[in-house]
Amino acid sequence: MRAMATQAVMDETVAEETRELVYELERVVEGEVRFDKYTRVLYSTDASIYQIEPIGVVLPRHADDVIATVEVAYRHGVPVLPRGGGSSLAGQAVGHAIHIDMSKYMNRILEVNREEGWVRVQPGVVLDQLNRHLAAHGLQFGPDPASSDRATMGGILSNNSTGAHSILYRCPVDHALEANVVLSDGSPVHFGPLDDAQVQAKMQQDNLEGAIYRSVRQLVTDNLDLIQTQYPRHWRRSGGYQLDRIARQLKGEEPFNLFRLLVASEGTFAALTEMKVNLVPRPRMTALSIVHFDDLIDAMEATPVILECNPSAVELIDEMMIGLVRDVPEYARQLTWIEGHPKAVLIVEFYGESDAELQSKLDELEAHLKQNHIGTAIVRAVTAEEKGRVWSVRKAGLGFLMGLPGDHKPIPFIEDPAVPVEHLAAYIRNVRDVCQAYGARMAAYAHASAGCVHVRPLINLKDGNEVKKMHAIATAVCGLVQQYDGVMSSEHGDGLVRSEFNERIFGPELYRLFKQVKQVWDPKGIMNPGKIVDAEPMTHNLRYGPDYRTAPIQTYFRYPREGDFARAIEMCSGIGICRKDGVGTMCPSYMATRDEEHSTRGRANALRAALSGVLPLDDLTSDRMLEVLDLCLECKGCKAECPSAVDMAKLKYEVLAHRADRYGVPLRARIFGHIHELSRLGSATAPWSNLLANNPLSRIVRQRLGLAPERPIPEFAAEPFDVWFRKRPRNGGAPNGRVVLFHDTFMTYNQPSIGQAAVRVLEAAGYEPILVERRKCCGRPMISKGLLKEAKANAEHNIDLLAPYAEAGIPIVGTEPSCLLTLRDEYPELADDPRAGIVAENSFLIEEFVVKLLDEGRLNLQFNGKRPEKVLVHGHCHQKALVGTGPTLRMLGLMGCEVEEVDSGCCGMAGAFGFEAEHYDMSMKIGNLRLLPAVRSAASTTAIAAAGISCRQQISHGAGRTARHPIEILADALA
Repeated sequence: MRAMATQAVMDETVAEETRELVYELERVVEGEVRFDKYTRVLYSTDASIYQIEPIGVVLPRHADDVIATVEVAYRHGVPVLPRGGGSSLAGQAVGHAIHIDMSKYMNRILEVNREEGWVRVQPGVVLDQLNRHLAAHGLQFGPDPASSDRATMGGILSNNSTGAHSILYRCPVDHALEANVVLSDGSPVHFGPLDDAQVQAKMQQDNLEGAIYRSVRQLVTDNLDLIQTQYPRHWRRSGGYQLDRIARQLKGEEPFNLFRLLVASEGTFAALTEMKVNLVPRPRMTALSIVHFDDLIDAMEATPVILECNPSAVELIDEMMIGLVRDVPEYARQLTWIEGHPKAVLIVEFYGESDAELQSKLDELEAHLKQNHIGTAIVRAVTAEEKGRVWSVRKAGLGFLMGLPGDHKPIPFIEDPAVPVEHLAAYIRNVRDVCQAYGARMAAYAHASAGCVHVRPLINLKDGNEVKKMHAIATAVCGLVQQYDGVMSSEHGDGLVRSEFNERIFGPELYRLFKQVKQVWDPKGIMNPGKIVDAEPMTHNLRYGPDYRTAPIQTYFRYPREGDFARAIEMCSGIGICRKDGVGTMCPSYMATRDEEHSTRGRANALRAALSGVLPLDDLTSDRMLEVLDLCLECKGCKAECPSAVDMAKLKYEVLAHRADRYGVPLRARIFGHIHELSRLGSATAPWSNLLANNPLSRIVRQRLGLAPERPIPEFAAEPFDVWFRKRPRNGGAPNGRVVLFHDTFMTYNQPSIGQAAVRVLEAAGYEPILVERRKCCGRPMISKGLLKEAKANAEHNIDLLAPYAEAGIPIVGTEPSCLLTLRDEYPELADDPRAGIVAENSFLIEEFVVKLLDEGRLNLQFNGKRPEKVLVHGHCHQKALVGTGPTLRMLGLMGCEVEEVDSGCCGMAGAFGFEAEHYDMSMKIGNLRLLPAVRSAASTTAIAAAGISCRQQISHGAGRTARHPIEILADALA
């Protein structure tokens, strides 16, 4: 079936000679054809240190689109680059080519055969997505790279990427069964195991496929001795071509299967469109032992001894990573398994069929370590929660390192060698000596069990001398790898960073053979050129090179952690965790669209391009940049879940403010920014305002303002909370003193019942709640719309009112997460008043405050027994990012009922976002990803708790259920 014509995206930056190519693609591709400048910028990087602008991007909907794209490219002699999640650390996914992004549409799981233990998938399927699907069958894909939450199966196989459990499951090449691929001339072929007669039949074909079978078989046969004697001996290899695998096939050790030669070829031979891979049983039970060391080399020397106990994995984390984890709130809370300040720890994992078996294995390990005088402390992790904390930190380690502020970054260029474990300590000692000789600090982590420790020297790529240092260190390490009989690339591949060294690692004869095989598969040299063979020096095409500069920008916010606006953008290292799907909050717009432009990484790329001159500086405030930022819901998920703590919400606020300075503030943005004043007017005129808000006349006004007609306007309270508060009868005693209740706009004018519940709980806890008169809106609605001058004025006004209480030790407590947390997150970096810090330190969500009293032994609430059977909790995005939902869950647990948190991500409402007509469908799509289905399936007797007013509105509108603030549910249960 040939595709229907699509409308290509081009602009004036597309060269005249490229336009005919685009027009031809437009006629034959059903998916998306994008050749505009912004798309080229977004795809110019991956997770590596490189940046090369592509010719354009095709997002195929099916295999026919891939065939058509490669056919057109072949006729025009234009390179193509098959791309998955762009999580490559070595630069495989960047290049001057037509990028074929398989991740957006070609991401279906096609067939699972539980009995035979295999699965058929399209190349854009993310590994974690696959394993979640396979869990019901008791199966999983064995190799497990740390990037499994965003790495696609096509990329994993093209790169031969493995991970922590490689000592059990080896590499993807060992699990590769069959594949549908598109050869470099656009011809579709199927590869799988063949007998001799089938191979002979293939060799008779008068086409590119036949030529490949004839030539590969002949070249390997003619060079069998060379392959058997010169290939590196280490089993864990993703560098070079897998010709040794073909040699084993020709010797009869396994069926002849060219798919296994495609594995690790990095898209330089063909494009995968469908794969069939082997599966393994999921482990029944696991347990961890975290062994602490006073020195990194001690940990390396201990590894072979630990392997004598047959663990399933042994993972290293060094002191630099541990220190960085402590600086990221979301992960610092998970470091309960670290005792003191070790220089290194080894995470030792065991599989087992029962608790007793696992306990026996842990006991055996500890006895073995004691006998060999190994380790300074040992901590066990046996519950799901304990193990989850350990692995989440280990898997996020790369981002922690790349998130280091400043220009010196832990660069991936010698992170992938592997040596036999008996040589690991000597190798790492020598690598450390090399780094010290060049004055480079280094981080080390990862797969000690396989002899693969990811070493990251800190290099400033903006400095020409540092770039030379990087190359010198890489050259020295290449020599060490040869000395210890290792491999230069063991799971991350060659790409742009290590292909330069292949001739040295494999020798000139094997390297010549690689080039011959590449020529056979790709006669015109169009398939991802410059990788594995014929590579440029590793120091070319750097994202941040000696010539990199950014334009200075006068900002509204301060950036104390990062240094300035440009460096805040540069915190994005490109590793792409913002492209994960189905778990967590970051990034809701990507989860809904699966579009690179609507990921945190995509937005950071566009912003950096404008500051660095790749785009004109004026583009920072352009309409096109606004499109890139438009679907950012300002959830702050990236601030917590991105290991580099990229704060895209803050960056968006800054850009919106500069755009407002340039073009003025749109009427709708001004209305939403001043929702406090409008709400006060609505409450003062209720109930008439409520009657008018949703009648036919108001719908006309709403339409003119660009508001979604489907979305009901929240009702205003006839009696505002502060009026009720002043009129209410006072509670007699307050033995614990006073507490400021920060009465936000929505509590005051929309839902006073929340404030009333807060008062009841605070009084029951022995506090006298007080309101601060003349306080202004927290400024959150203004900040969200880029009205930073006005927000700053409000912030400084409120700080002036609140600081005396904070200085006196009187807590400031709020119920609306987005409002209260503005005092904590934005005020210190927006306001000029130095007292913003003490206000932030003394501001708490009410759930936090209740739990704080509980932990201090100062809470004695009495309950009446009237409680729901179960509470289903949805956390507000800002709450999850800055505080976590733990306090809410613990507070509700005080009632003695079942409390469950739904892994709901963002609700999709995001304040004004869900009211805006152009965003309504996206808002509902995000809500329907996880939150709304979970609420709809909840029993009618289950109470729904959500602290944010936007979340409650979305639940009511999208699921037809009433959600209440957690403090209301708690207050109802008080005696």
